[in-house]
Amino acid sequence: MASPLVIASGLTKRFGRRLAVDNVSFAINSGEVLGLLGPNGSGKSTILRMLVGYQRPSAGTATVAGYDVIKDGSAARAHLGYVPEDVPLYDTMRVEEFLKMMAGLKGMPISHRNDAIERVCSDMGLADVRRQSIRQLSRGYRQRLGIAQALLNDPPLLIFDEPTNGLDPRQIIECRELILRLAGDHAVLVTSHILSEIEKLADRAAFLLDGRLLAIDDLKTSGSSPVDLESRFLELTGAP
Repeated sequence: MASPLVIASGLTKRFGRRLAVDNVSFAINSGEVLGLLGPNGSGKSTILRMLVGYQRPSAGTATVAGYDVIKDGSAARAHLGYVPEDVPLYDTMRVEEFLKMMAGLKGMPISHRNDAIERVCSDMGLADVRRQSIRQLSRGYRQRLGIAQALLNDPPLLIFDEPTNGLDPRQIIECRELILRLAGDHAVLVTSHILSEIEKLADRAAFLLDGRLLAIDDLKTSGSSPVDLESRFLELTGAP
């Protein structure tokens, strides 16, 4: 049996006296979607930032494709694509210019960059706007561009932080469909504080509260009743 693509073991993060993430462990296999579900401030984004190497854990370890995210950070990042909640885009750049810059920052060989840009523009429906200024793009197209940059190096792992925040209903549906389509070829880690988003996207849901992992539930178990995420979250948190 193949090893999990992602292994997080005892991840802990302190900011001064505040314990933001408390001894969190999980694994993600190739081809599955794991959803981190919890209210704002539950540690979801901090966990992602540790996985992608933006923040160093106070304790614990994490590996991506067998590479330690701290000791072998460059190799680990070469196997993942990250779409933060607010993708840092440069409004003065054109779509194609931005993608060329990101391909360079990812260390992609020059000979591969143009083909990669063609591929992601086609896959993300950006072909018609690739020469437009980023400031002219709608919120939905900006989200597509954020996903496109994450796909440039065709990584086995895609990480999305609150991907549908700020989108209108049609854009939410389109973004959800994009993520589900990508999940066929990639492992996906996605966060949300919205129960229905994790319910629609994830194979498994990891419930977080105050930096602690309460449980990980299988949402797609064959032959069993679907998990009622609202009831399950209330049960785990002891809410009335």
